[in-house]
Amino acid sequence: MEMIRLSGQQGVPVIAVDDQVVVGFNRPRLEQLLAQRASATPGGRKSLGASVADAATIALRRPGIPTSGAYVGGVRPGSPAEAAGLRAGDVIVAANGTPIGNAAGLEAALRNAPPGQAIPISYQRDGTTRQVAVTL
Repeated sequence: MEMIRLSGQQGVPVIAVDDQVVVGFNRPRLEQLLAQRASATPGGRKSLGASVADAATIALRRPGIPTSGAYVGGVRPGSPAEAAGLRAGDVIVAANGTPIGNAAGLEAALRNAPPGQAIPISYQRDGTTRQVAVTL
């Protein structure tokens, strides 16, 4: 009855995340709400929205890739990484003032970043080091 009161809907999935009601199974919207909840929670997991691997591992198969850093294998649409302009093939070499040696180093640097605050990311693309600010 509470879901009917909240949404005015009956007979379809109704999911409430905090004060937001999602009618039907809208996976992108649910993921967005859950990500917002996690980043707003102290100790919550912050996500860049990029699949990363150790650059050293990728460099063994692809000459020209830096041997240190976090290699970006993919970027999720609508993510902070996409908003910052990161693309597959970029290698993140510094985040939040911390040099990045591998994927675990990137995760640690992001874990210590304050939610909602823009953090600097340095990355290499086509042999050039570039910088962007990313808000998690």
